[in-house]
Amino acid sequence: MEKLYQKLNSVGISSLVLGIMTVIFGIGVGVVMIINGARTLGGKREIIF
Repeated sequence: MEKLYQKLNSVGISSLVLGIMTVIFGIGVGVVMIINGARTLGGKREIIF
């Protein structure tokens, strides 16, 4: 029974860590996308068709 508790504990900790890493990665990607979008809109007036 104790092995089951240890296994559940390690699975819970790893799931928590992966969740936190996913949130951080998502925020990082979102910030990069916002910066790239702002650069694109800022350089829009330099394009001549």
